[in-house]
Amino acid sequence: MNPSSTQYTNPVLPGFYPDPSITRAGEDYYLVCSSFEYFPGVPIFHSRDLIHWQQIGHVLDRISQLDIRGCGSSDGIYAPTIRYHEGTFYMITTDVRGRGNFYVSATDPAGPWSDPVSIPFGGIDPSLMFDEDGKVYVTTQQGANYDSHVIQYEINITTGEALTEPVVIWTGDGGPWTEGPHLYKINGLYYIMAASGGTAKEHREIIGRSSSPYGPFERLPQPILTHRGIDHPIQYLGHADLIEGPDGNWWAVFLGVRLGEHGYGVLGRETYLAPVHWNEDGWPMIDNNEGTVELEMNVARPSKGSPQPAEYNGRHEFADSILPYALTFLRNPAEGSWSLQARPGWLALRGQPCSLNEIGQVAFAGRRQQHVAAEWSTLLELDSGVDGEEAGLCARMNEQAHYEIGLAQKDGQRVISAYLTVKGHTQLAAEVPAPTGKAYLKIAADTAGYYLLYSLDGEKWIKLASGAAYALSPQAVEGNGFTGVVIGLYATGHGKTAEATAYFDWFDYRSL
Repeated sequence: MNPSSTQYTNPVLPGFYPDPSITRAGEDYYLVCSSFEYFPGVPIFHSRDLIHWQQIGHVLDRISQLDIRGCGSSDGIYAPTIRYHEGTFYMITTDVRGRGNFYVSATDPAGPWSDPVSIPFGGIDPSLMFDEDGKVYVTTQQGANYDSHVIQYEINITTGEALTEPVVIWTGDGGPWTEGPHLYKINGLYYIMAASGGTAKEHREIIGRSSSPYGPFERLPQPILTHRGIDHPIQYLGHADLIEGPDGNWWAVFLGVRLGEHGYGVLGRETYLAPVHWNEDGWPMIDNNEGTVELEMNVARPSKGSPQPAEYNGRHEFADSILPYALTFLRNPAEGSWSLQARPGWLALRGQPCSLNEIGQVAFAGRRQQHVAAEWSTLLELDSGVDGEEAGLCARMNEQAHYEIGLAQKDGQRVISAYLTVKGHTQLAAEVPAPTGKAYLKIAADTAGYYLLYSLDGEKWIKLASGAAYALSPQAVEGNGFTGVVIGLYATGHGKTAEATAYFDWFDYRSL
């Protein structure tokens, strides 16, 4: 097969899909990402060309694998690594406020995956490496900030038992947060690769090599991937994973952020793809401020025809027996809080005591925002005669930052209300009477803000309120803001379980 020029658009997974890790089984590639407080955990994708990805499920899809009912925003599942070895897939990750470091396995990457096997050592971001001699290494971050470093030890892959004591093998390049480590054996040498500098403007990927899996590692003086210090539409590059294709070409997946002209972005950290060039000294190079990683890529690779762009627009009709993979719950859903069978063709949500302002089991099912300019809409029916019961459509960053438009029962009357929550303060932005318990709701977004609209007939839309986009960006978050905006359908009983069920006929997403 002769090499040809292939064009594709970065990011290959737009929206909040950070910390990508990749593996290959034959000609099939599989990729996983962090999921934090959302459930099911660890979305998994399949591709044959590295460019077009189809979600095939989630790795952690039951409470015995992942219990994040009390998980705060930007906690939960950090930085999974996926590996394939002798017919079995392994995914190793960290539940930062719960189980700690653990791994699961499956013979089919679409699942089911095993219950977790815990491992004894490490902070966050564990990785697995299967060596040619049968040894299995866990390579993981330990420590914090400038004390952050990488430790490594061998395990029994069946039981998770540590076979050796952990050893410090890598201290990075002097920057803070040496994390996301991966160990590879390539052409007889061991390469240790990690992120450094934190996940913002100083983010970078660094690498070292040795004849031994425990080092000492010779460090390449400069990063192999970064856009720090340059004016570029893609920033914060790092947290990479390498993969060799069946044709011998190498590639990297990694996270990046599109900040926009005003220096913020609501989409969060996204997954990018770039070719890897091995230089004459045997180092893998991605982009060290050399202009290799762009939004529009043109690369030499074996021709596989002319694949069509991925399609992100569309309507969830709720006609199947399972929730669409693109949709995600906010933490583990409470028993009985949702159903696709209560009214066939509709998603039923039963409001829970927790509201969108609280950490707990909120009745919420949403999908990641994947375009800056887009709109989401739904048809909602809520026939409630109980004050405080509410359901609607929400743009969510976390408990402290979200906008929603909903149908509610208030002081014995039906109303359509728009709320703006910024830095933990909730404001009723506008409210109008609702003639019936049925309403069409829409959220539209552009670079400046989010616009909350309603309609009584599905044709004439009325803007009820709007909020600034910056307030929902990770850059506005106090503390950790590791996610991006998720647009979702919600219901709440505001302190008690709702008596009435909210029914959503469809959930539509359109890029603009």
